[in-house]
Amino acid sequence: MDSTLIIASIAMVLALIFYTFGVWGEKLSGTIKVKHLISFLIGLILDTTGTILMRQIAQDGGGSKLGIHQVTGGLAVTLMLIHLIWAVLVYVKGDEKAKKNFHKFSIVVWLIWLISFILGMLVGMNII
Repeated sequence: MDSTLIIASIAMVLALIFYTFGVWGEKLSGTIKVKHLISFLIGLILDTTGTILMRQIAQDGGGSKLGIHQVTGGLAVTLMLIHLIWAVLVYVKGDEKAKKNFHKFSIVVWLIWLISFILGMLVGMNII
């Protein structure tokens, strides 16, 4: 297995762990805390790193078509960035009602990200 693929895969799995911890930790605690913001940021950085590496692998292999995984992946990274920015703004503003309702958006973004993650695995295994 190519070392770039190994690094990209590890980055994506770690992104899943950190982002999931942030989203579900925030939901279960009922508010946004600094540790959730840090988890969102680390998840975004790892996901972006894995995505860049996977894209490089695909281009090196001659693949450049735009498929469902690429669309959901691009949407997921964009939403993760928006999610992080919004989370920081809600946290800094300090509005308790906004902090308590923020998790609704978090779950939607996480689900979209998870769909892209699963699609990536299926594409990588040549299942779809």
